Amino acid sequence: MRAYADNDYPADHKPDWKIISGLWPYLAEFRGRVALSLALLVLAKLATVATPIALKYIVDYLDQNRGADMLLWIPVVLVVAYGSLRFGATLFNELRDAVFARVAERAMRRVSLRVFEHLHQRELAFHLDRKTGGLARDIERGTNGISFLLRFTLFNIVPTLLEILLVAGILFVVFNVGYVLAILVAVVVYVVFSIKITEWRTKFVREANARDNQSNSRAIDSLLNYETVKYFNNERYEAQLYDVDLDDWEQARLKNRLSLAALNSGQALIIGLAMIVIMAMAVQEVASGEITLGDFTMINAYLLQLFIPLNALGFVYREIRQALVNVERLLKLLGDKPAIEDAPDATELAVDKGEVQFDHIHFAYRPDRPILRDVNFTIPAGHKVAVVGASGAGKSTLARVLFRFYDVDQGAIRIDGQDIRTVSQNSLRSAIGVVPQDTVLFNDTLYRNLAYGRPEATEEEVYRAA
Repeated sequence: MRAYADNDYPADHKPDWKIISGLWPYLAEFRGRVALSLALLVLAKLATVATPIALKYIVDYLDQNRGADMLLWIPVVLVVAYGSLRFGATLFNELRDAVFARVAERAMRRVSLRVFEHLHQRELAFHLDRKTGGLARDIERGTNGISFLLRFTLFNIVPTLLEILLVAGILFVVFNVGYVLAILVAVVVYVVFSIKITEWRTKFVREANARDNQSNSRAIDSLLNYETVKYFNNERYEAQLYDVDLDDWEQARLKNRLSLAALNSGQALIIGLAMIVIMAMAVQEVASGEITLGDFTMINAYLLQLFIPLNALGFVYREIRQALVNVERLLKLLGDKPAIEDAPDATELAVDKGEVQFDHIHFAYRPDRPILRDVNFTIPAGHKVAVVGASGAGKSTLARVLFRFYDVDQGAIRIDGQDIRTVSQNSLRSAIGVVPQDTVLFNDTLYRNLAYGRPEATEEEVYRAA
């Protein structure tokens, strides 16, 4: 029986494109909305890129037409055009978000449901060996990471790159190639620096997540065993253990924060130097009369439009890297196949009399500790049989292998002559009634707990059972 560690990340990390492509099945039903969102994105960027051009014409007209001869309606029209373009860019962005909202939320819903169903399909050993708190954190971070990836990949990285290309094209056509080269060099240096440092930081992100899982699991495990802690008067001991885990988490988070500060400082330096170089070029050309004051204003506006989102792009890339780590963990969880699965040709269990036969079965949770050795007996239909023995002798294990929570290592279990490994698990468990040794209640109403064994029962039947 393998152990499932909460802080294990996949040793062979998938390429980013494989992780992102793994989300496509959850988007397929909304292809039209995705396409419309991308179209609105392009319209928003076109309006954004056109805005500094309108500003250029306003400044040039006011600079070149002063005094009584100036026609006021021309700058008014230009100002209206400028405001309309800014409004249009915002409007298209908001429409894009509204159209895409259902896509992102539905994807999170589908993934959450798929994970929930998959976890209920996993074998009992998985849940016994797994820490519930760490697993819950993995699911929470993974589903949130999916929403982040969908929104920011499509609506931050793609539009920023599109805007860079559009601005570079405009500057190349209107001015000279020097501005284009300066901007492209700055963008390339910024992106390469961000990627390299962020890749270096990823190990700190993974470590912080692992320590977060550990501390959360410790807290939940301690609180779930509240009564035991009280019996042994171990509140201080539990607090000390929790504090050790919190200290590990604190150190991991500190490394994460310090590396983030280094990244932010480097990005700010690159942007600052690029602004100085490009604006110095523009000032020189204004002084020599090669470009107008409106051109200078347009260049400055483009730099602000580019570098502000580019700075945000650094944040987005960092968050996407963290989201990819979380989504990778979630997809790996979904990709792990249950150890107990129905046979491809599994049939429905047909119960006639209800005879149960344990045919020379052997079973061990671990190879070095066998529990059941050549157990061989038959429970005739209609008979009551009690299995007694010392603690650890295998009484509960018999029930577990009968329910097929585990498969026996040797031998077979048959119901009315049918090997339970050849029938579907659903039909097998539907045919067996169980009265738990310990009272187990869901955090729900008493009515729903009573009806849990047969959810389709009528209200009258539930009250009669009570």
